[in-house]
Amino acid sequence: MAAKTSLEPIPVRPLAQPASAARPLAVRPAAAVPATPRAAEAVRPPVAMAHVRPRHWFILVTFFLMVVLPTAAWAWYLWNRATDQYVSTVGFSVRKEDMTPSIDLLSGLSPLGGGSGASDTDILYEYIRSQDMVEKIDEQLNLRSRFSRDWPHDFVFAFDPDGHVEDLTDYWDRQVKVLYDTTSNLITLKVNAFSAEDAQKIAAAVFKESSDKINDLSAIAREDATRLATAELEKTRKELTTTRQAMTDFRMRSLIVDPHADLESQMGVLAGLQAKLAEALVANDVLLDNAKPTDHRVTQSQQKIDAIRKLIETERSKFGTEGKGPQGESYSQLMAEYEKLMVDREFAEGAYRSARIAYETALAEAQRKSRYLAAHIQPKVAQSSTVPNRPWLLALVAGMLLAGWSILALVYYSIRDRS
Repeated sequence: MAAKTSLEPIPVRPLAQPASAARPLAVRPAAAVPATPRAAEAVRPPVAMAHVRPRHWFILVTFFLMVVLPTAAWAWYLWNRATDQYVSTVGFSVRKEDMTPSIDLLSGLSPLGGGSGASDTDILYEYIRSQDMVEKIDEQLNLRSRFSRDWPHDFVFAFDPDGHVEDLTDYWDRQVKVLYDTTSNLITLKVNAFSAEDAQKIAAAVFKESSDKINDLSAIAREDATRLATAELEKTRKELTTTRQAMTDFRMRSLIVDPHADLESQMGVLAGLQAKLAEALVANDVLLDNAKPTDHRVTQSQQKIDAIRKLIETERSKFGTEGKGPQGESYSQLMAEYEKLMVDREFAEGAYRSARIAYETALAEAQRKSRYLAAHIQPKVAQSSTVPNRPWLLALVAGMLLAGWSILALVYYSIRDRS
């Protein structure tokens, strides 16, 4: 038989308290007793489900209108309307002659040349970007027709042929990129055009005009360096010409090429006459010893002596102040004038030689300081198009639109939160 289950209650004995329970409990401060949570504390209701509001649709529409739609239109234009462009590169620098001049008389003085390579490069950099350069290249190559070939099909990258020269200059800054390295004074020119041949021709024309400009600057510097020397040389040349012309006039007037030689000749004539006079006197004395004074031979001898003496007096009168020369002047006056002309001519010749040496020295120094343009990259005809860079331009425009839209959205929400 199964055991019968008893349902009687079991008596419960009280649990024995520990020894510590007999001791009185220490009373804690009221602040140390933890507060019991309130059963009736209020509980926040759960957040309701978010719903699309009109402002959300407004933000989405503005994103589509300000970012998506313009980016798509720009992408369509880049890949369907923008014309391929070609780039031709030319690199050059301003070089300076550094040879030693053949006439090194001014080695201790400061150089006559005033310009430096860096300043010339700065001038050239501004000149390439100037309207003057644009006008010169336009006269040579007709830039308007070359830059407006695809107008109005590509109205963004092509040039409007009806634009003014100022508009052409602004467009030139877009198509011709001038890169200037200030540390090495190198200029790199990147020319964009709608055909490879046009880009190469424009780059070559710019290099030629730049070279001409440097040559002009060098010529101006050389002229400045030699201006004083040239003026002094011209002055001494005129003075030398004047003194030589005066010498020629003296010779034509006096009929004497060289007064010194003529004087020596006259002195020779006078010496000869005196020798003949001495011979005649000796012969006359001998004749008087052998003949009577009334003898016709004595008379002829005396006449000969008188004639020789008269000639001697005539020749001597040419050297005195009272004597008359070939043109009515005494030899003393002719010699005084000749000596003065000789001193003037010698002084003028010395001054001219000194001025000539100074001019040659200045010219050699200026040539040593002359500048020229040296190309280290020659302009070539491009084989493929690299402009416009469509992916980069698309990413750039999309990023700018997104940044602008984000700023406007943040401004809108900031104003909304403050209101």
